[in-house]
Amino acid sequence: MTGSDPFANIFTPEVVSSILPGETADRFFNALLGDSNEGAYDIGLLYKGKRFNELVFEIQLIQRPGKCLACHLTYGLPQVFLRHPVINLKGVVGEIERLLEGKAVCVGWKLGSTREISRELHAIPFVISLDGSKL
Repeated sequence: MTGSDPFANIFTPEVVSSILPGETADRFFNALLGDSNEGAYDIGLLYKGKRFNELVFEIQLIQRPGKCLACHLTYGLPQVFLRHPVINLKGVVGEIERLLEGKAVCVGWKLGSTREISRELHAIPFVISLDGSKL
């Protein structure tokens, strides 16, 4: 990330966990599989920093005890998350923009490919483009 981050004090771990709360995974698996206990992972959001005119987050997939976080279960998720109403990334971006309080405007967003950080943690890059004229 570049230089000092004027948004680091806004997107603390507590704040980002309220944007995409822990119970999101249970709601997602209830909708997808009919039972939250069938889910192999919990979903979290992590703020990674500001890069030029972008805010960089990660959607983290954290293996649940006794479950397997297999690559084949997570690599297709960016396409699922893009449109799934429980994940509601459009709403997540709206909440992030609200927290910016006019310091910047979100003009777009994208998900990257799933990355395997470890056997227990996979991450999906979530990048939000900002209107540079306000930075």
